[in-house]
Amino acid sequence: MAQETTGAGTVERKDPAGATTGSGATEMTDERRHELASKMVDRFSLWGGAAGLIPVPLVDVAAVGAVQLQLLRRLSQLYGVPFSENMGKSVLASLVGSIIPATSGMGVTSALKGVPIIGLLSTLAMPALSAGATYVIGKVFIQHFDSGGTLLDFNPPDYREFIKSQKEAWSSRPAATPPATQPTSSTPSKGAKATSA
Repeated sequence: MAQETTGAGTVERKDPAGATTGSGATEMTDERRHELASKMVDRFSLWGGAAGLIPVPLVDVAAVGAVQLQLLRRLSQLYGVPFSENMGKSVLASLVGSIIPATSGMGVTSALKGVPIIGLLSTLAMPALSAGATYVIGKVFIQHFDSGGTLLDFNPPDYREFIKSQKEAWSSRPAATPPATQPTSSTPSKGAKATSA
């Protein structure tokens, strides 16, 4: 946990997710850790989607991979799991290999960005694929770390059914758009008669 001293001289602690825990914070509970990890995955999924917007083929895939590696680093910190960049890349590569349809779709979609007209469709599809893959990867590692696992004992085939359920959960998520509101008008409609007092 990082500590920051405020202007009043009190010390605030920040957990690996960046949330302030206060000076009298006690040991983090499993429920609180899981909640922070889920929020972190949601936030990084958005960043993964944003990285998918990069219009340059294959640069977008590299950016999404960097976001996913950073997510794994932050989750490891939150759960107190030792992390090294080489191990993180290796584990991510093995996991990405087990979710081939989504990741191969990302590669093809990225490559098609350079093709006229089709590239526009690819540019629109890539953020959703990137965000979804980042979400699934994050949820898999939350499940793994919650069960006491580390990067050294991670085995992607053990999570095939969980990956399928998380893909379904991602695709069934409601859109984050607010409901459409009816426009208000100060003028009466055609059929309405104005009344005078």
